[in-house]
Amino acid sequence: MRTYFFAALLALVAVAGCRTSTKPDAQAASSSDVKVYHMRGKIVSTDVAHGIVVVNHEAIPGFMDAMTMPYQLKDPTIATDLHPGDTITADVLVSKTSAQTVVLDDIDVIAQGRPDYKPKILYHVPSPGDNVPDFRLRNELGREIHLHQFRGKNLLITFIYTRCPLPNFCPLITRNFAAINTALQKEPKLYQKTHLLCVSFDPEHDTPATLRAYGAGYLGSNSPSAFSHLEFAVPPKDELAKMAQYFDVGMSAGPNGTITHTLSTTLINAQGKVVQFYPDNTWTPQQVVADLNHLEARAG
Repeated sequence: MRTYFFAALLALVAVAGCRTSTKPDAQAASSSDVKVYHMRGKIVSTDVAHGIVVVNHEAIPGFMDAMTMPYQLKDPTIATDLHPGDTITADVLVSKTSAQTVVLDDIDVIAQGRPDYKPKILYHVPSPGDNVPDFRLRNELGREIHLHQFRGKNLLITFIYTRCPLPNFCPLITRNFAAINTALQKEPKLYQKTHLLCVSFDPEHDTPATLRAYGAGYLGSNSPSAFSHLEFAVPPKDELAKMAQYFDVGMSAGPNGTITHTLSTTLINAQGKVVQFYPDNTWTPQQVVADLNHLEARAG
């Protein structure tokens, strides 16, 4: 059934951002160029790799008759939380521009298809004030590092893997980190009080040498000094599982050896406590730099 609907999908649906909506997104959805409809239906199948669900839904008043068809999730990462047989309600966001797009957002599972379903891992979502454990890793120079060594500085940490094929996932996040690094160089005082860390969740492939080559592509140099403020590191497998659980990084095997994963970026203050959690790819370098300035202003 999945193959049958892809032609219609390509004509109708385009990839949007990640994560379910927050209040700002909901406000954006009510803007003049987006029409919001409400859906109720049952999930037939999920395509985790592409963030698509096939839904057998009731008629959507003013938009569509009852039918079974695929929908792109606004947040592709939540596909792993949806299962065939789940009954859902959702907002259908339809752009009114010439390049019409249709995505699902604000999804609620009102009845599980598998009532006995229990996730293998209960993830922790970083919240302001949470103490961050002292995880250990090995950086792009092969040196062992650990998170508590950055106490006294604000730490911005994210999760990527170098083979990620999706331009709006790891490459975008890494490019944003490089942009933040460049922006902070123009604010020497703030630069000295921050550190940036890109953590790979692919220890089998992302060796220190691989991380160094990958990072150099974004920093413009592979010299050790280029990584003094923005490091790339990978934890050992046993530590990775604990880090992924703490920072809400969901991972599963994808097609052709890829890794299907969620996005996770966290701002940690000088005392080792969570300040801000960015669970998707919609944040901007300018926003994070502003958050860092605000954090320093509060610290006095």
